[in-house]
Amino acid sequence: MKKSYLFLALLAIGCRPITTNEDTPISGSQSEEVIMEGDIKESEEETYEYRATETVSTDLINTKLEVSFDWTQARLMGKETLTAKPHFYASDSLILDAKGMEIKSVSMNGANRPFTYADDYLRIKLDKTYTRTETYTVVIDYISKPNERTTGGSAAITSDKGLYFINPTGAEGNKMPQIWTQGETEASSVWFPTIDAPNVKTKQEIYITVDNKYTTLSNGKLVSSTKNANGTRTDYWKQELPHSPYLFMMSVGEFKMVKDSYKRADGSMMEVNYYVEPEWEPYAKSIFGETPNMIAHFSKLLGVEYPWDKYSQIVVRDYVSGAMENTGAVIFGDYAYKNDRELLDANDQSTIAHELFHHWFGDLVTCESWSNLSLNESFANYSQYLWDEHKFGVDEADYQAIGEADGYYASAQQSGYHDLIWFEYPDKEAMFDGHSYNKGGRILHMLRNYIGDEAFFTALQNYLITNAYKPAEFTQLRVAFEEVCGEDLNWFFNQWYLDKGHPTLKVDYTMNDGGKTISVLVEQKQTEEFRVFKLPVDITIFDDRGATTQRVWIDETAESLDFEVVGTVKNVIFDSKAMLLAKINETKDASWYIHQYYNGPKRYLHRKQALQFGLKNKTAEADQLIIDALADPFWEIRSNAIEKVSRLSAENKTKALEIVKGMAVNDPNSTVRTSAITLLATQLSSTDASALLEERVKTDRSYTVVTTALNNLSKIDVSKAMALAKPLEAEKSSKMLSGIAALYAKNGKAENYSFYENAFKSSYLQGFDRIGALNAFTFFLSNQDVSLQQKALPIFENDAVNGGMYAKMFIPQYIQYLKNSLNTKIESYKADEDKAKNAGNANGADMARGKRIEAEALQAEYDKLLKKIESL
Repeated sequence: MKKSYLFLALLAIGCRPITTNEDTPISGSQSEEVIMEGDIKESEEETYEYRATETVSTDLINTKLEVSFDWTQARLMGKETLTAKPHFYASDSLILDAKGMEIKSVSMNGANRPFTYADDYLRIKLDKTYTRTETYTVVIDYISKPNERTTGGSAAITSDKGLYFINPTGAEGNKMPQIWTQGETEASSVWFPTIDAPNVKTKQEIYITVDNKYTTLSNGKLVSSTKNANGTRTDYWKQELPHSPYLFMMSVGEFKMVKDSYKRADGSMMEVNYYVEPEWEPYAKSIFGETPNMIAHFSKLLGVEYPWDKYSQIVVRDYVSGAMENTGAVIFGDYAYKNDRELLDANDQSTIAHELFHHWFGDLVTCESWSNLSLNESFANYSQYLWDEHKFGVDEADYQAIGEADGYYASAQQSGYHDLIWFEYPDKEAMFDGHSYNKGGRILHMLRNYIGDEAFFTALQNYLITNAYKPAEFTQLRVAFEEVCGEDLNWFFNQWYLDKGHPTLKVDYTMNDGGKTISVLVEQKQTEEFRVFKLPVDITIFDDRGATTQRVWIDETAESLDFEVVGTVKNVIFDSKAMLLAKINETKDASWYIHQYYNGPKRYLHRKQALQFGLKNKTAEADQLIIDALADPFWEIRSNAIEKVSRLSAENKTKALEIVKGMAVNDPNSTVRTSAITLLATQLSSTDASALLEERVKTDRSYTVVTTALNNLSKIDVSKAMALAKPLEAEKSSKMLSGIAALYAKNGKAENYSFYENAFKSSYLQGFDRIGALNAFTFFLSNQDVSLQQKALPIFENDAVNGGMYAKMFIPQYIQYLKNSLNTKIESYKADEDKAKNAGNANGADMARGKRIEAEALQAEYDKLLKKIESL
């Protein structure tokens, strides 16, 4: 599962409409600042019971479901035919998870069997005592009532309803009615009785009966599709290979299926299909089209062919997380909908790769317990690095990896540190955090760098083949690596998998013996909170011989490593492969960093550090570094260099600005072009800047560039910016609509209200862009009269009632912000009323009183809406 995060600025600090250097939304930090001892947050002192792996008493063999739906009541009518056997010990009973259901009957061989149903458990008395060599079949007639049970949720998966009826009556005109499921962690048992644990595996069949207009999707292959006499159709999906119940999936809606394919190594063709709403059909291959190449790359890299019979991906509305790796039928939230222009700025290939890789790590080999979740999620997280490395180059992979590491640091700072394999978690949902995902992925990268690529991927092949279609725990991963590389790796797994934290290193350099040796002084500063880590690290020394790299071991609280040098030391790079998961505070001269940019191992991190720390002194060399970095092969370095141009000497700044003018138009990366126009908006004359920004609005295909140009233009010529924005209101783009919403929040007038009304009615403004647009709308309304705020109430109410968790989280804050702004208006109206009375102006007093009463009535409406949202 790919989690979904949202970071929004508080309204109190004002609207932040368009992403520029000046107006940057809160996001994961890319800072190189070091957390030293005093900054480390200790984990909670509270301890929890040991979370044992689910005891297996029954083996599920095959689960056959026959389902139909009551859309109006949001119910599923189901018949389950379950084939099972005792795991080892003989048994005369079967216990299944079944949440919030009505169990109508249970039978075996046509005869009803006694059962009890309480506390979400279905206990069935079998017709005899069965041994482990005997199979039996039970038939369960039931009704699933997902909307009639008490549900929970977490930050990663916001609801455990299991079965979702989205806009089932069609009341929301901008949302296609649909049904979909979400099983992880243990919510599949909301829509069919099962043993809802990750260490259970079963084959699957499902017959889905729907109106003929609907398209269905489930795991496995579509075996048949039969039209019924009553205008319905029954689709039969069958998966021959066993998988865990939380991976069962079903979706229904008027989706369009866009066909693609993958050619296996044996030459056979496999279906790869994309399910989208009709208006997104033209963009489906633009969004998902790299999938066959990903399947080919990962199959070759792992030495294990994609193990399932098809691969489909579907985009649904109001999804409760980021994406989910249901076997052969992956679900994405509607953030994945992007047109060709939006895809110029951002794509979801990392999420696509993440869910695909789960089909080896998670679906083929499944963590046996949620304590071992990182066996699923760390590999899926690391697949993002592997795909970036293959498709976009190692710089992109390293850049994204820094963001992943920062995500772990932020998660741990907020929620505390814990072991990667966490047997004492407070709740299974707590496992879905920056440890299981981000930290786990970074740990795999360190292991790969330690043992080498060939051994690393051979070990993964060994792990997958040995444990195929079975659950596994982390010790089996360690053994798989040890069998390949021949080394006892307990030292590695004990500190990274069975312990918490990370190294915080202070690194200094000292020349000795008249310049014949250099000492690298390393201190582990985390030891009051965490263990002393054992770290294999590559150190590269640049002297008159060139570059010399040695691998050393850091395993003490403080140690000095001495190296012989020849001639002048020009630089030392600690961790020259840039692979450590560690906070490193390194002290060295700016000249060394400048040398590092031109002569280092060409890793992104080292060039980034050079541009960050090599400019401490205003020298000709520092100026030249900035100018040269404008032509760096990696987009983020170029963007970073643009931000440094203002510190150049006058002559060099003039030279650099000419380069940046060309980059504003011709750089292939939209982020770089955005940085360029943001700089030029402040460095050029108003006339030249206005002309450039207008030209970018009219000709650049990137919505990010366009919205940034509009934002900067509004600071120079607001009327021109507003005029240019008007025709862009018709763009069928969530990003563009969100950008215009932000522009109007700062500069709009009452006549711009219709834009917001139409945008929120459309199906294009979605996901986090919609939350941002609601934020902008709130700021816009706070500057309008009371009647317009009154008119906007249904918009907030609709999104609060029908939107997702984030809408319910933020809309009350927006309403409270508007209430606060009304207080100011009410005080002003009171003052006007008193002033008019004192002046003997009865008409003026009546007008002010009327406005005050209207504002107070609206406050009451706001209170009423807040109570309604609270009750949802």
